Amino acid sequence: MNIAIIGSGGREHAICQKIHESKKIKKIYCIPGNGGTQKIAENIKIDLKNFEKISLFLIENKIDLTIVGPEEPLVNGIVDFLNKKKLKIFGPDKFCSQLEGSKIFTKKICEEQGIPTANFKILNSIDSSLNYLENKNYPLVVKADGLAAGKGVYICKSYSDAKKAIEEIFKGKFGIAKEVLVEDFLDGEEMSFFVLCDNNSYKIFNTAQDHKRVFEGDKGKNTGGMGAYSPSRLYNYELEKKILNKIIDPTLKYLKTKNAKYIGFLYAGLMIKNNEPYLIEYNVRMGDPECQTILPLLNNDLLEVFENCINGKLNNIKLDWKSEKSICIVVTSKGYPDSFDKNIPIENLKNLSMVEKQYIYHAGTKLENEKYYSTGGRVLNFVSIDSDFELARKKIIEQIEKLDWKNGHYRKDIAYRVINNS
Repeated sequence: MNIAIIGSGGREHAICQKIHESKKIKKIYCIPGNGGTQKIAENIKIDLKNFEKISLFLIENKIDLTIVGPEEPLVNGIVDFLNKKKLKIFGPDKFCSQLEGSKIFTKKICEEQGIPTANFKILNSIDSSLNYLENKNYPLVVKADGLAAGKGVYICKSYSDAKKAIEEIFKGKFGIAKEVLVEDFLDGEEMSFFVLCDNNSYKIFNTAQDHKRVFEGDKGKNTGGMGAYSPSRLYNYELEKKILNKIIDPTLKYLKTKNAKYIGFLYAGLMIKNNEPYLIEYNVRMGDPECQTILPLLNNDLLEVFENCINGKLNNIKLDWKSEKSICIVVTSKGYPDSFDKNIPIENLKNLSMVEKQYIYHAGTKLENEKYYSTGGRVLNFVSIDSDFELARKKIIEQIEKLDWKNGHYRKDIAYRVINNS
């Protein structure tokens, strides 16, 4: 089979690597890909907003299946566009993608379906927002409505924090803002919960816990994710039943009533308190870096799983997971998530000798003349699988230290909650 993977991050490299293991593969194309995918696939430079050009490429190269990694093309309707061209594509349609594209859309579903979530208020101007926030109790959460690459969420400890957040959002930090979401602060611990949907049924696709803050101890600014571990320490069967019954099932039931087509990953970002789940937000794709830490635990042929999924035959597949523990540590450019230098050589990368059950997934890299250079904020993902989290973390940090990249930054405490409490 000829496969195209849309995207250029660590998530897409992890998907590419897992797909590459399938015996059914003839050729893989990554649009646009990165320095890591370049070694196992052909990178194709096409603007991800240019659906027409993408579709022409898929037709000309006889692509059997297109897999969409990032959220933006999904929210912009790439699935609907390619379906009209009779092209097979893995991902939810535009209507369903509003679950991630609009936090307010999701909140209204929660309200209608009785899905447990934080109390909220939708506001449509700076003045009305500031008036509302003057007499509120803090902390509270202010969220930009649209896509914000994981960075449009402000945990505000005071009115002045909230005022700054409101002004940044309405003044266009995350694009044109017509509305903002203000939520009560939920106290608890976060968990990433994934299901794979084929429009008729779904299967649980493991759990993880993401570390979003840039510095150790979950300090500093929000990022796209500094690392993750899987499975989540919070997972238990009783909690799973609550998540499915109270959150996943009502959501998918609602989408069915709208004749929407959900094929692909549904990612529920949850807050867990006293073994009760509350929905923070939905994403309509695999998380990044959760994808990088989850996929190496899967024993199945991922391509076969995706094929059955888009054909509405997910029940034909039994997902088979390793019983081991997985940790992903993200190496970023110094300065991320603020300003950082690009095109910095990563000299020692090709000299690292990864052992079995250790992986490097590229994110912000390019390969030129057999040399790797940094091109983004999140640069590399180091993943290790082992019998316990502490051992996995110790071994992968040893590899990162061998990288000895002076322009890099990473957290040494990923999975500290599960390790310190084990």
